[in-house]
Parts: sequence; C-alpha cells; structure tokens
Amino acid sequence: MKLISKLVVIGILAGAALAGLLELVYAATGNEAYVLLYNVDYIPLLNRWDSSIFVGIAFHFAFCVASVVGLYFILCLFHLEQRILPYFLTYTVGSGILYFLTALTEKSPAANDAEAWLYWTVSHAVYSLIVAALILHRLHRKESAAGKTFEYKI
Repeated sequence: MKLISKLVVIGILAGAALAGLLELVYAATGNEAYVLLYNVDYIPLLNRWDSSIFVGIAFHFAFCVASVVGLYFILCLFHLEQRILPYFLTYTVGSGILYFLTALTEKSPAANDAEAWLYWTVSHAVYSLIVAALILHRLHRKESAAGKTFEYKI
C-alpha cells in the first residue's frame, strides 16, 4: 500500500506541474492547449457536468494518478519501471495522439492547431520526465558508495 500511496502522490505532483506548465503557455502565448486537460464534454456521463471546472480538474488528476499507477505496474511486468525512456515514449507519444480528441468537441483548440499540438505534446514530455524522475528518485534510488550520486537508467 505504501507503493501505491507514493505513486498517487507522484501522479498528483506531476499532474500539477503539467497543468501549471500549460497555464504558463497560455499566459505567455494565449494558446488554449490547457483547455484539453479539463475538457470532459466528449466523455459520456461526465459531459453532463462539463460546465463545472471541478469536474474537469478532478478528471485531470484522476487520469494522471491512474496513468502513473497503471503504467508503473505495466512496466514492472517487463522490468522496465526503472528506465526513463518507457515513461517518456508512453506519455509523449500517447498525449500527441490523444490531442486529436479535441476534434470531438466544439471547444478550442482545434484539432488542426499545430501550435497547440506542439505545446500539448512538449508539456506532456516534461510531465513524463517529472514522473520518471520522481519514480526513480522516490522508489528506486540507488546511492553510490559516497552517498552523493544516483544511478539512473535510460
């Protein structure tokens, strides 16, 4: 249970960083890629409460937590949970593809907005590195003999 708790905290922290990064992108550029984090209007049942920002925020964090916990255990099956690359590829490529769910909604950004896609995908790449770093640092830290450096696998 301690492992699950740590993974939940990692999902929440990384999810907050992702939301903050996309909010910064919006503040700096005006690009509304962040809207996708909270958009649930294409999800049956949840779309009934689409006007509530709390539903969108809860969805975002639930998805972050579920993806961190789920991916970690999937990677454990292949003994890849201590490597950075699987997290990076899964979250970056996956989010690049999931961006196109925006075609199912009237809200911005548009599915053909290349700038929004780039911000969305790069932000998720950063998210993936945060998740991997937290997992490696909090769950799989291997201190050197001097106790000052850490060993991480790509």
